[in-house]
Amino acid sequence: MIPAMRSLTAEEYVEAFKTFLDHSTEHQCMDEFNKEQMPNIVAGHHYCMSHKAQPASLLLGDFLAGGVAGEQDLKMIRILQAVHPGVFIDNEIVEPNPQHVAAYKELVNQAPDLQNVSFIWHQLTSLEYEQQVKEKGTHKKFDFIHMIQMLYRVEDIPSTIKFFHSCLDHHGKLLIIILSDSSGWASLWKKHRDCLPATDSGHYITSSGITEVLRRLGVEHRVYEFPSGWDITECFIDGDAAGGRMMDFLTGTKNFLGTAPPALRRRLREALCQPECSSTRDGRVIFSNNLSMIVAES
Repeated sequence: MIPAMRSLTAEEYVEAFKTFLDHSTEHQCMDEFNKEQMPNIVAGHHYCMSHKAQPASLLLGDFLAGGVAGEQDLKMIRILQAVHPGVFIDNEIVEPNPQHVAAYKELVNQAPDLQNVSFIWHQLTSLEYEQQVKEKGTHKKFDFIHMIQMLYRVEDIPSTIKFFHSCLDHHGKLLIIILSDSSGWASLWKKHRDCLPATDSGHYITSSGITEVLRRLGVEHRVYEFPSGWDITECFIDGDAAGGRMMDFLTGTKNFLGTAPPALRRRLREALCQPECSSTRDGRVIFSNNLSMIVAES
């Protein structure tokens, strides 16, 4: 008897996501953004970060745990330290998964170079954090807030963006990293949604959905596009363990290849091969994982 299709648990998602990272240039893409754009973005904080009485404040929301939880967060902190030497950084993290929090704390413990940085951990979802802030009536302001690949799992995206934007201090920046409209994901979700099982409860949203929210809120913003690829060749090899986990990540389904009806598996594989989703290089199938880095002003 074929087991029923079901959504990934949090632990299963992390495992599938690690396989995705191992075969994609997602983090390399973020590193390029950090190298090319982040110094200029945070340099604009010179007055408010160097001359105000309180320390520079960062709110790093629901990070997407991957190979090393918090890796991208610490890279951004180091860029801030390089651009603003000597400035104390008051850093708060919002993350509901205790395993992710533990992994991030361990990464911090192994980083003796993080001088003048404090860490406050909120083991909460973004909604729980918002509710807590409103209940306490203390609306702390931040110089820099980032939301990396996390808005897919938020119930009310416009409300979440509005709240975190309201948390920005004068001259503050909100960074949202989300899949680009030029990515294969955008085409898959738009043209081939019937190939995806109902078990994936994520929001199918890309950069244009975020910029539309910012426009409605009257928020000035800039969009930086960075190419990224994901080698999904093993997805087409029956019995390949890594390919199976990649298909699980694509569909949000545990053991998709072993539980989905044959017709559904066939349609999804055909959709993944379409030129708007992927390209072939040296016999490998490379799915477009292009990212948009959206920087919103306070």
